[in-house]
Amino acid sequence: MSASNPHPFSAVEEPALAVRDERRDLLAVAGRSEYDVPAPVAVYDTSDLGCRLLVHSRFPVHAMAFHPALPLLVVGTGRYDGGYFFEGELLLLHLETGETRSLIEDEIGRQVLELQWVDEEALRILMAPPDDWQDERARVEGHVTVVHRGDWAAVPARSLTGVDLAGPRVSASRPDGRQAARQTLAELVRTWRAQGTDHPADL
Repeated sequence: MSASNPHPFSAVEEPALAVRDERRDLLAVAGRSEYDVPAPVAVYDTSDLGCRLLVHSRFPVHAMAFHPALPLLVVGTGRYDGGYFFEGELLLLHLETGETRSLIEDEIGRQVLELQWVDEEALRILMAPPDDWQDERARVEGHVTVVHRGDWAAVPARSLTGVDLAGPRVSASRPDGRQAARQTLAELVRTWRAQGTDHPADL
């Protein structure tokens, strides 16, 4: 470990969420900065812990999922605006070009809580309700939908409409992924140190 790069995951500051793609030896880590936003999202190569990509989200990150076949990462973000709306974004990050698209059409967006690829064309999305107006269950429930697209790499920005995101009301917990993220990163660092290899500089 070089003095100029004391920790391989320094780009994300405090890790908030970590998701692995073992098939491609990749790790996505979302962090929290001192003021929560912008939130860093970094993609690492687990073979050498090199940071391959670094972007920033306007909102805290709650969910991430690697596409099962394409070089894509979806990132779900959001927060309560302090007075009415649960705002947020669904980001599509191309792992080879670094291009990032915000997919929800509405300017306020939705707070995205969970993401899961059902298959190569279908993405399951769990979101907080749009707002908490006269809604006492808004913080413990949400809406779930499955969005189908033939080629997710070609999905345009701002193309997911209210129709796409409409879905039944379900229970929706707000899990804290920080402890699991710290454990994942600590295990990778221990393995890397045990191998005795030097770590490439982060972006």
